[in-house]
Amino acid sequence: MKATLLNSFLAGTFLILTSCKNQSSEFKTINADVLRDKIAGGWAGKMIGVTYGAPTEFRAQGKIFTDSIKWKPSDVKGSMWQDDVYVQLTFMMTMDKYGSNAPAKTFQEMFAKAGYPLWHANVQSRKNYYDSIFAPESGRPENNFHADDIDFQIEADYIGFMSPGMPRTAAKLAEKVGHIMNYGDGVYGGIFIGALYSQAFFRNDIPGIIDFALKSIPAESDYYKIVKDVIKLHQHYPTDWQSAWKELEAKWDNVDICGAGSSFNIDAKFNGAFVVMGLLYGDGDPLKTMEITTRCGQDSDCNPSNAMAVLGVLNGFKKLPVSLTKGVLEYKDSVFINTNYSFSKAVENTYNYALGLIKKDSGIVTGKNIKIKTQEPLAPALEVSFPDVVFDQKVTIFEKDPWKFKGKWETYTRKSRTGNEVTKLSQCAQKKGDNAEFSFTGTGVSLTGTWNKEGGKADIYIDNKFDRTIDTYFNYNNQQYGTTSIWHKFNLTPGTHKVRVEVKGEKRAESEGTKINLIDALIFITAPKKNETFKFSFE
Repeated sequence: MKATLLNSFLAGTFLILTSCKNQSSEFKTINADVLRDKIAGGWAGKMIGVTYGAPTEFRAQGKIFTDSIKWKPSDVKGSMWQDDVYVQLTFMMTMDKYGSNAPAKTFQEMFAKAGYPLWHANVQSRKNYYDSIFAPESGRPENNFHADDIDFQIEADYIGFMSPGMPRTAAKLAEKVGHIMNYGDGVYGGIFIGALYSQAFFRNDIPGIIDFALKSIPAESDYYKIVKDVIKLHQHYPTDWQSAWKELEAKWDNVDICGAGSSFNIDAKFNGAFVVMGLLYGDGDPLKTMEITTRCGQDSDCNPSNAMAVLGVLNGFKKLPVSLTKGVLEYKDSVFINTNYSFSKAVENTYNYALGLIKKDSGIVTGKNIKIKTQEPLAPALEVSFPDVVFDQKVTIFEKDPWKFKGKWETYTRKSRTGNEVTKLSQCAQKKGDNAEFSFTGTGVSLTGTWNKEGGKADIYIDNKFDRTIDTYFNYNNQQYGTTSIWHKFNLTPGTHKVRVEVKGEKRAESEGTKINLIDALIFITAPKKNETFKFSFE
C-alpha cells in the first residue's frame, strides 16, 4: 500500500512538472513596452533603409555599386513618398476600415483606388482590378507578367511587425494579400520577409533567424534555394561578400522574366538574396548591413529597407544609433502620401493589431505582460509562376521578316535633342480590321506595347485560335506606361507559333482613342535553367 501511494505521489509530481514544462515552452513572453519599441524599430528601419539606398536604385545592374553613398538623417523625409511604405499602409487602412478578415478583393480595391503611382506587379494588379480581374486571379502568372517581381516582398513588412513569434499567422495574411499582385516566388518573398520579422522579436542570432524563416516557404521553391545558396556562399567566403556576390550573380542572373533580355532584375528571390547577403555579412551593424545590401545593386532601395527593418525589430528603436533615428523622430508625425498614416500612427496601430492577433491565437495579455502562443512555421503548397521558362530573344516590331501588317499602321518616332537622329519607337493602329501577325519558334511569348489614355481594344489569336481581348487603356492619375507587356502566353507546345493582333476599333468609355501600340516581342523556350546545373567554383 505504501509503495502504491509513493508511486502515485511520484507519478503525480512528474505530471505537474511535465505540465509546467510544457506550459513554459508553449508560450513566449514579451513586455508590452518592448513589443512596441521593436515595432517602432521595424518601421524606422524601413524608412531609414529605403532612403539610404534610394539614390542608387537600379544604377547597378549585374554589377556591384562602387560609387559613394551619401545619406543624412533628414533624408528620411523621402520615405513619405516611397512605395515601400505607402502601399502597405493602404493595406493597414483596409484593416482599419474593414477588419483584418476582409476579403482579398477589398484589399485590392483599396490600393487600386489609392492616389499614388504603382509599378510592375502592383500596377498590373491595379489594371486587372479595373479590367474586372480580381484577387487571387489578379496575381496569377497568366494574368500578371510580373508575378515573380519584388512588389509584395517590399510591402509585407507590416504583416511581420504585427505577428511577433507567430509565423503561421503572418503567412496566412501574407498568402491572402500577396496573391493580389504576385504568385509563387513573388508571394514567398513576402512570407519569408514577414517570417524574418516574426522571429527577430525573440532572437538576435541572424543566421538562426534566417534558417527559421526559411521554414515558412517550400523547400522546393527557387526562393528557398537561392537563400540556401547565400548561406552556403557565406560559409565559404565568411569575410568576402564581393566574392560571394560574384558567384551568386553568375548562377542566378537570368531568373527575371520581367527584365528578360536586359541586365534589369526586379525578381523577388534575386533581390531577396541580397537582403540575406546584407544581413549575414553585416554582422548586425546597421550601417554595414545597409551598405552591403545597397552595393549588391538592382532594387537597391527596397533591399536595404528590408534588411534594416530586420535589425530594427531585432534591436528595437531605442537601441538603434541615434544618428540614424533622429531623422525618423523629426518626421514622426508627417503623413505618407495618399494615406492617413504617419510613423507614430503606424507604430501604435501595428502594436494594437499585434495584441489582437496574439489574443486571437490564444495568447494572453495581462497589463504589460504578454504571452504569445508558440507557433511552428508551416510552408504553403508549392507554386511556380513560369516553370522551365528560359528567355531566348527579343524581336522588335520593325524587323519585317517575322511581322506582317495589314491596314494603316503608323510608325511613332522620337528625334534626338540635336534633331539629327530619329529613333523608331512603335507601330500604331486604331481602326477595326487593322492587324499584325508575328511568327516565332518557342514555347512562350510576350508582346510589349503601351498603356495610355488613348489605348483601345484588340483581339489576340494564337495559332488562329482566339485567346482573349486586351484593353490598352490606362490613365490613372495621369500615370501611363510607354513600355509594358500588353499580352503574354506560356506553356505552348515546342515549335513554331503565330500570334495575330486584330484591332477592334473599340474602347472603354474613359479612353480618348482606340490605339494599339506595338514595340517588340520577347520569345521564350522550354529548357533547363542555368541555375539548375550551375556549380559554384568551390563545389
